[in-house]
Amino acid sequence: MRTMLLKFSLTIYVLLLFTFNSKAQDSNTKLNLNKLSEQFLTIIKNGENTNDIRTRLYNISLEDLENSLKTDTQKLAFWVNIYNAYIQVVLSENPELYNDKRSFFKKEQIPIAGRSVSFEKIEHGIIRKSQWPLGLGLVRKWFPNKFERKLRVDKRDYRVHFALNCGAKDCPPVAIYEADRLNEQFDTGTTRYLKRTSDYDAEKNEVVVTSLFNWFRGDFGCKKGVRKILRQQNIIPTTKGIDLVYQNYDWSLDLENWIEL
Repeated sequence: MRTMLLKFSLTIYVLLLFTFNSKAQDSNTKLNLNKLSEQFLTIIKNGENTNDIRTRLYNISLEDLENSLKTDTQKLAFWVNIYNAYIQVVLSENPELYNDKRSFFKKEQIPIAGRSVSFEKIEHGIIRKSQWPLGLGLVRKWFPNKFERKLRVDKRDYRVHFALNCGAKDCPPVAIYEADRLNEQFDTGTTRYLKRTSDYDAEKNEVVVTSLFNWFRGDFGCKKGVRKILRQQNIIPTTKGIDLVYQNYDWSLDLENWIEL
């Protein structure tokens, strides 16, 4: 009798363990958040309804975000996709919100992990590692909240500025970023954007560049770092003695500006 009970108990234990592992595997499959963010943008690009995927993003937990997005590459691919996706969603539904841009970016209107977060929180808090929005990339926030501390990247990557699309005409176009190809995509996107927005004048010994280099100067290493980037992109012939001229940014609303990277 004791042997039979032991065998029965062992059988029940194995079945429970199998069920638990199966559920855990299913959960991990469902919580591939990078794939979910790619799917979000694909649905938008195809003109399909996004309600289901927006609900799924709202119903995930903070722990889900932490466990699924462990590396900076995973975090950047996910959050850039989410930011760009919700720019398309929110401004397509309510374009008048763009009339007050400061309020628009500060407003907590992105439903994710049981709360509403702002575009500002995603960009400056998570993607740029708790930078003060008006600090030019030179001043960090003093007291970022728990959500931001747990999810932000470990290291800033200036190339995000050529990947984030804020809805304006002069913003970088929207690509669908994949974690396992992110470095390649960021490099390609950076090159394309800078080639398009930069204009070197040898006679004047100056180069006209995007205002992004000015607004986030600390992310780029200030003027010295900007010249180095431009030289690496073969936009200027040398980093010595060339003046930077920041062009005006065209804030006209321009949605559905897609690119394949």
